[in-house]
Amino acid sequence: MPNVRPDSLLTLHYRLAAPGGPAWVDTFGHNPATLTLGEQQLAPVLEQCLIGLEEGAQARFELAPDAAFGMHDPQRVQRVPRSMLQQFVPDDVRLKVGDAVQLAGLSSPSGASAAATVTAADEQVVELDFNHPLAGKPVVFDVHILGVL
Repeated sequence: MPNVRPDSLLTLHYRLAAPGGPAWVDTFGHNPATLTLGEQQLAPVLEQCLIGLEEGAQARFELAPDAAFGMHDPQRVQRVPRSMLQQFVPDDVRLKVGDAVQLAGLSSPSGASAAATVTAADEQVVELDFNHPLAGKPVVFDVHILGVL
């Protein structure tokens, strides 16, 4: 059976969650994911977990916060006036705590839009956390490799 390489095209089921918490991503019981390693479709640390696994393998990886999505960085939490967000968020969208937002106008050097979670909001200000939602948390990564090309 073929083994996963750094440039493999994979079909797999995977679940990503904090231990004992709800899944952040879960394809089990749904359509499997198809992705190419090295294309930044998964975090590099998750890709490294897959290298060497055989087609048909099932595995669980338990990653410490600093090995998964890093520690929560308070400097990545920003308080932004609602008026400033109007250029990024349609007027009919009322941001509230817990919402995930993609801010296409704030792109990273790679061209990806900035993603944030609303952590506080009032009439004038919205607090945005640009840390990954699993930053600062241990992570459980369950996988079932269905196909390797």
